[in-house]
Amino acid sequence: MTERYVLDLQEVDETQVAVVGGKGAHLGGLSRIEGIRVPAGFCVTTDAFRRIMAEAPSLDDRLDQLSRLNPDDREAIRTLSAQIRRTIEGIAVPDDLTAAITRALARLGEQAAYAVRSSATAEDLPTASFAGQQDTYLNVVGPTAILQHVSRCWASLFTERAVTYRQRNGIDHRTVHMAVVVQRMVFPHASGILFTADPVTGNRKVATVDAGFGLGEALVSGLVNPDVFKVRHGEVVAKAIAAKQRAVHALPTGGTQEVAIDSRRQEQPALTDAQVVRLVQLGRRIEAHFGRPQDIEWCLVDDGFQIVQSRPITTLFPIPETGDQENHVYVSVGHQQMMTDPMKPLGLSMWQLTAMVPMHTAGGRLFVDVTRRLAAPASRAGLLDVMGRGDPLVRDALETVLDRDDFVPSLPDAGPGGPPTGGTSATIETDPAIVTELIERSQVSLAALERDIRTKTGPALFEFLLEAFAEHKRVLSDPLSMQAIMAGMEATWWLNDTLQEWLGEKNAADTLTLSAPDNVTSEMGLALLDVADVIRPHSEVVAFLQGVEDEGFLDELAKLAGGTEARDAIEAYLDRYGMRCVGEIDITRPRWRERPTTLVPVLLDNVRNFEPGAAERRFEQGRRKAQQKEQDVLSRLRALPDGDRKAGEAKRMIDRVRTFIGYREYPKYAIVSRYFVYKQALLEEAERLVQAGVLPQKEDIFYLTFQELHDVVRSNQVDDRLIQQRKDAFRSYHALTPPRVLTSDGEAVTGAYRREDVPAGALIGLPVSAGTIEGRARVILDIAEADLEAGDILVTTFTDPSWSPLFVAVAGLVTEVGGLMTHGAVIAREYGLPAVVGVERATRLIRDGQRIRVHGTDGYVEILP
Repeated sequence: MTERYVLDLQEVDETQVAVVGGKGAHLGGLSRIEGIRVPAGFCVTTDAFRRIMAEAPSLDDRLDQLSRLNPDDREAIRTLSAQIRRTIEGIAVPDDLTAAITRALARLGEQAAYAVRSSATAEDLPTASFAGQQDTYLNVVGPTAILQHVSRCWASLFTERAVTYRQRNGIDHRTVHMAVVVQRMVFPHASGILFTADPVTGNRKVATVDAGFGLGEALVSGLVNPDVFKVRHGEVVAKAIAAKQRAVHALPTGGTQEVAIDSRRQEQPALTDAQVVRLVQLGRRIEAHFGRPQDIEWCLVDDGFQIVQSRPITTLFPIPETGDQENHVYVSVGHQQMMTDPMKPLGLSMWQLTAMVPMHTAGGRLFVDVTRRLAAPASRAGLLDVMGRGDPLVRDALETVLDRDDFVPSLPDAGPGGPPTGGTSATIETDPAIVTELIERSQVSLAALERDIRTKTGPALFEFLLEAFAEHKRVLSDPLSMQAIMAGMEATWWLNDTLQEWLGEKNAADTLTLSAPDNVTSEMGLALLDVADVIRPHSEVVAFLQGVEDEGFLDELAKLAGGTEARDAIEAYLDRYGMRCVGEIDITRPRWRERPTTLVPVLLDNVRNFEPGAAERRFEQGRRKAQQKEQDVLSRLRALPDGDRKAGEAKRMIDRVRTFIGYREYPKYAIVSRYFVYKQALLEEAERLVQAGVLPQKEDIFYLTFQELHDVVRSNQVDDRLIQQRKDAFRSYHALTPPRVLTSDGEAVTGAYRREDVPAGALIGLPVSAGTIEGRARVILDIAEADLEAGDILVTTFTDPSWSPLFVAVAGLVTEVGGLMTHGAVIAREYGLPAVVGVERATRLIRDGQRIRVHGTDGYVEILP
């Protein structure tokens, strides 16, 4: 029985995480790879840890207390976790356990020096590395000292940082157990870390080696800067040799010591190029064994490499699967759709089934493969033009990839062309009746969908939906609709480019498009001001709304004075806009109709910050400003040489932009309206599966693709493990930052603005709505937590149409994602808000409450002292 407390490293592999923890399992797996040397050792198993925990019944209560603490209550966590550690370290190791460890030491050499390393069951996982969470002790000599350090490793499961990490990641303390790895010490000439993929760019073809003299602790603890080598295709392609002034060495009596390095050796590389290449070859072998890029700790002993740890690199963005070995270039869909959060599998597959172009998934996001369009010169120019107008960072990233020798092959122009780059809109008249007709067509199609879907259930529903998706695409690709959208955008570009040339004025179209008609998204923001007007006079209703938490609050309203009118106004708003929500391209996200509490904070802000009649005044004010701007521009043009012709052309374009620019927002509204109908039908189907005992809860269908859900409905059987895996994966995707452009090598290409005309220290972005505004920054990541005062500037990651109700309450806008024609930009212009989008890391660089100045005409943001 006693032997289960100790297992030799050679006896374990990566399937035994539950027995020997992540580190032990990986080391066991490593020791089985041909040509890989791992220092000899053994694992004290999790059975031993459980045995120790059972020796102190008081630990149970303390773990209960710990799990109830708020992850932000640092003081309480510090105190309680220290008590738990002291208790564990104070438990006497039972005799049979001591004997098992001592026997293992006798086999390897009792008086040798050892590294004693903690190995928790929830570390080095594909989705959470837990790096640095628990402790390692080097150069421990003698059985007594080793047993003492084993106890310390057990206790290190409850260091403050490990406890906080688990609480923040929703991991139950009781489900994590601690094994301990005891390994013969190696006394290396040099040591360091090898990443088999570039940890900064994500490029899987480039390995990075960090190297220093002595033990690796000097690098890990940041005591010295390492030499850094980059290796591609078996050769060193870049290196930076650091001045290594100190190293950590083992002491003969046990423990370690910092030593100064002889000045003559400081500038010497810790490894030769040949050694670096050999090390990377070993790394590639390890990577192939584990099936994913690895972060490997290595030591160089007598000209041979020994591996002391390997774990997955968890920060890399995954690469879309293609099944071929060709080079591919992918553009992020999320950056164009103003939604860079991960999507659930049903959301991804529904968007793929209803999109106009094929899309690939990776890391819970969608990407379009643009390799073929980049390869042919004609389609390349069109693609770069469209991408550049949408988001200059995407264009710059694509140009960066094109500048690389032969990554994108050159093809003749016969290939499929890029998206339309204009030209089609010339055939369309400037006639408001066109927009009216398009909106009517869309409404007729939606009404037919709502009527016909009612009778469909089971497999027949899925057959029906596939037909509905075909109609969905037909509505989206309606040539007249495309022409109307392009007409509005091209007129905007013409006005901006031509008026800058003729009058020296930047972004003139921003004022000319204020309060354009037929914009369903800007109307949505103003309509919520009208709802606030209904609520404002009724103090009981306002007080009730301030305490609302339950989604059923609309039914409660009717009991209050003025509550019936308030409820009817909110219901009417939800009838028109209830299908919207943040991240609405993901069908699985809760809609306002499903979660009306989301709108309550915005409504209350409107009640507090505005006077009655604000919506109409606001719209009228914008319309007048646009009219005055038009008269001003035309009279200045008439004063120029050939002025009547210029004024005539400008007038035609102003009429054109005002006719069509509002329609730009309608197709998305139509898509999201259809989505809500699909969703309600699928949720009714899910409810039947719950009733039949097939699924534990309705929302589980969100973790299946459309096709998988179809199969479940046909067979009445579901793979519970698959759903659990998908939930875990989805949680892990939140930690990943999706790149604008991604290559098949895994390289995330970010792009840059390359501008000189910006003050030092300013944050650069894309100017999308003219004007300059100063005010308090409100960094808001969740619309339900909005708390705005007049004059605030909204700073957020992205804004899709659901954010529009906030726009009426703010004075300016800054986002991390966006382009000239994305929703936030269009609505900012309609409302006359100075706005800068595409500001990298804006929500991290600008602190909530700081004063900032937004330069909406020139595209930068200053943080004010």
